[in-house]
Amino acid sequence: MKSLYRELFFLLSLALPGQALANESAVGGEMQMGLSAGKPYIHVMHEGRSVKVQRVQYPEYDLKHYYAESSRECPPFCLQPMQAAPGIVTIGEIELFEFMETKLRDNNGLLIDVRTPEWFERGTIPGSIHVSHTSLSKAGTPESEAALRLFGAVRRADVGTVSRKLEAMGLLRSDDKTEKWDFTQAKDLALWCNGPEYGQSSRAIKGLLKAGYPADKISYYRGGMQLWRLWGLTTVIPGE
Repeated sequence: MKSLYRELFFLLSLALPGQALANESAVGGEMQMGLSAGKPYIHVMHEGRSVKVQRVQYPEYDLKHYYAESSRECPPFCLQPMQAAPGIVTIGEIELFEFMETKLRDNNGLLIDVRTPEWFERGTIPGSIHVSHTSLSKAGTPESEAALRLFGAVRRADVGTVSRKLEAMGLLRSDDKTEKWDFTQAKDLALWCNGPEYGQSSRAIKGLLKAGYPADKISYYRGGMQLWRLWGLTTVIPGE
């Protein structure tokens, strides 16, 4: 009977790659593969519904197809530095779970899938919104400015000479402000793409920094979809 259950979970994992299946312990009573010690799963809001993020509950699950490939031509598929840019914090899965349960849940943060639309439509990390790296990598474009507004930045009204002098003297708060943008109320961002050998996140982050977005409000999930799928974590298809 146990072998029958294992075979069933194996077939389901092939049919739903990357999707978290029902908890095996509820079926075979053998094990539960959690996210971390004491945390079997988390819930994330995605497109107005609650999504349970957990690992595939099949002990022989392994990565297949595109994300299992280890050899791609470099360039363009070159391993990325651990830090996308100076001042940017690189995070792993545990830190991303914490981001989801705090800043994302409280509407103080955004999880950004910066891949191209066709990749986003194949499946994304629950809670993510899509803003392509092409819209972020070049500061000053209409696409970049629309993204900054989406993230909570506000175009600065014309600031008079007196106000600027007071800001320069420290008598008026000028942190998180540039000549064009006020990032005081901008949200914390966690950006990700397909994985450690893709430069989309790095280009997007550098574009945000060039536009003046505060580095301490940006984090980089370097593992991206490749490591997310490696751990058998839940993905969702946008619109479904």
